[in-house]
Amino acid sequence: MNIPADLRYTESHEWVQPQPDGTVLVGITDFAQDALGDLVYIELPAVGKTFAAGQAIAVVESVKAASDIYAPVAGSVTAVNESVKDAPEKLNRDAFGAWLFRLQPASAADVGRLLDAQAYRAQIEAEK
Repeated sequence: MNIPADLRYTESHEWVQPQPDGTVLVGITDFAQDALGDLVYIELPAVGKTFAAGQAIAVVESVKAASDIYAPVAGSVTAVNESVKDAPEKLNRDAFGAWLFRLQPASAADVGRLLDAQAYRAQIEAEK
């Protein structure tokens, strides 16, 4: 299972990539897309909307089920990736190459409190 060391992770299987401008890109992990199966629909948040950490922010639907995507940290949505909305299968092909939305965190320190790759790998092993 691919778990890039340079990303942060949530217990609900979102990945977070800090950007030089202080924002973070957010997507779903390889583990999540594999568990969901073939993705057929993605509902992205509205740009400008603010979310609390852990609040449902987006939805991905597969042939198996629909699943909420949660805000990894509190913040405001600054951009969404329309290309994955139009072609959800991009997440199945490359979960870490297809981000869903960009957040401006309310507190940069919150990003540092997310799971690192080693802790996320341990969580996945515990779930098996």
